Amino acid sequence: MNPIVTTVLAAALVFGGSLQAQRREAPLEIYVADTEGGKSALFVTPSGETVLIDSGNPGPRDGSRILAMLQEAGVRQIDHLISTHYHVDHVGGLADLAAKIPVKHYVDHGPNVEPREQVANFSQTYAALSGAARRTVVKPGDRLPVADLDWRIVTAAGRAITAPLAGGGQANPACADFVKKNATPDENDQSVGSVVAFGQFRALDLGDLVWDREHDLVCPRNLIGPVDLYMVTHHGLDISGAPALVHAVRPRVAVMQNGTRKGGAVATFQTLRSSPGFEDIWQLHWSYHALIEHNAPGVFIANVDDARVIGGVIAPPADAPASGAGRATAAASAHVPAHAIRISAYRDGTFTVTNTRNGFSKTYGRR
Repeated sequence: MNPIVTTVLAAALVFGGSLQAQRREAPLEIYVADTEGGKSALFVTPSGETVLIDSGNPGPRDGSRILAMLQEAGVRQIDHLISTHYHVDHVGGLADLAAKIPVKHYVDHGPNVEPREQVANFSQTYAALSGAARRTVVKPGDRLPVADLDWRIVTAAGRAITAPLAGGGQANPACADFVKKNATPDENDQSVGSVVAFGQFRALDLGDLVWDREHDLVCPRNLIGPVDLYMVTHHGLDISGAPALVHAVRPRVAVMQNGTRKGGAVATFQTLRSSPGFEDIWQLHWSYHALIEHNAPGVFIANVDDARVIGGVIAPPADAPASGAGRATAAASAHVPAHAIRISAYRDGTFTVTNTRNGFSKTYGRR
């Protein structure tokens, strides 16, 4: 055979083998459960190590959904359970969950800063559970020991990192227009925030961190750098998600853990869509606040009310009370079945997002 042809064929075989190996490599899987405006997201690494961020609301509704998510992922134990803060929609289901599946490592910001606990006797229950396992009170700059991932804690206990992560450190011109909202410090302010890197793929999750605290991450310098996936802070409420932060980290895709009437603020949608390089918003629910003009197209929304209910929100009966956006005449029922959003991310920065309601998927090439 001609030597040149032989060389080309050999190179093609090597290149093809490399592509096949890349395709065979297991991705980082991220599952986002529907907790009706609460929060619970599961990360499963290629080697099978697991991180659960928050455990949703109390009661069988969220508990059964989280357990179903774990079962779908083939999870038999939670290696790391991060409680971003101690509000009921984030830790209300923790005790029941821990009674049904082993939790090896509890991660949190430290003591509750609010005088009244939202979950009755939570501190005592949590101390007993974490005391029988392992507990870490994290601080900004810590690394969570997770196989395959570079998991960095960027906020905790009202503080933020002070040194830039890889890819960060640039001056942020948007800081000149930053206006504080002067939110009263509470458990939201204490949220454990994470930047998760898997090769070239990067995700940002800040729990319910408030607007003023976001300032510390990106002003005067953007300490985070660009991310691919942004787990929208605070369910999409407009007391978080400052443009100075969102536009600095330049997410390509956002996943909003909202409810029909919780989160999904118009200002949040506007901030995301005006961010440089932004592509798509994926939502757990069609937001009654955002209505037709601002919600994502239906294929990107995991749980959608039927046409009759949505019609009552968009054009309420003449005798319905005028209570602003989301004027449905009755509270929306929990969605049954509840649908989730799933992300499969690869080391080269490529990732696919899937809506489990309709099977719609979209793949995003590396940046």
